[in-house]
Amino acid sequence: MSATAPGDYVIRSIRADEWPALKELRLRALRDPLAHLAYLETYDVAAARPVSFWQERAAGAAEGASGARQIVAEVPGGMWLGTLTVLVEEAGTTDWAGFSVDRRQGHVVGVFVRPEWRGSGLTKALFDAGLEWAWASGLERVRLIVHPDNERAQGAYRKAGFAPSGRTVPLVGGPGDYELEFVLER
Repeated sequence: MSATAPGDYVIRSIRADEWPALKELRLRALRDPLAHLAYLETYDVAAARPVSFWQERAAGAAEGASGARQIVAEVPGGMWLGTLTVLVEEAGTTDWAGFSVDRRQGHVVGVFVRPEWRGSGLTKALFDAGLEWAWASGLERVRLIVHPDNERAQGAYRKAGFAPSGRTVPLVGGPGDYELEFVLER
C-alpha cells in the first residue's frame, strides 16, 4: 500500500466504543520525538490512566457529541493513521489558559499523523474534515496553539490555512515559556 495513494484511508468521526484505538494512537503520539513540544502530557502519565479515562475521552468527542469532535484517518483493517480533535469554546467563557473567549470558536488539539504518512496530504485531509464539522456546528473561527520550536507542526498548520494571530499563550510548567496561537477565520 502506498502512503500517498488517495483512497487508501477514510476520514471519519470516532465512535464512543473505539477508546482502545484512541488510546493506542495517543500513546504512539506521545512517543514521537517532538511530543515534548506538541503535547501537554507525557507518555508515562497517559499510559497510567485508567480505562474509564479513555472511555470518557472517546465518548466526549465521538459522533453525536456536541462539545468536541475527534476525527481520524483509518485504513482497511482498522488501524488509525492520524487524528485531530476540535473542542468547542463558548463565547463568554474562559479558556484553559485563562483568556476570555469572545466568540464561539473551535480549538484544535491532539494533532498526530503516523510518521510514514506525513507529507502525504493526510494532515490536510484531517484538518478539512475537522473544519467542515466546525463550520457545520456554527463555530466562527478555529484556533490552535503551537510551540515556537515545532516548525514541522507550524508548516502543516499553515498548509491547512491557519496563520499566526500574534497572540502568545503562556505555558506555566510546559515545555517552554509560551506557545503561539494560529487561527483560521470562517
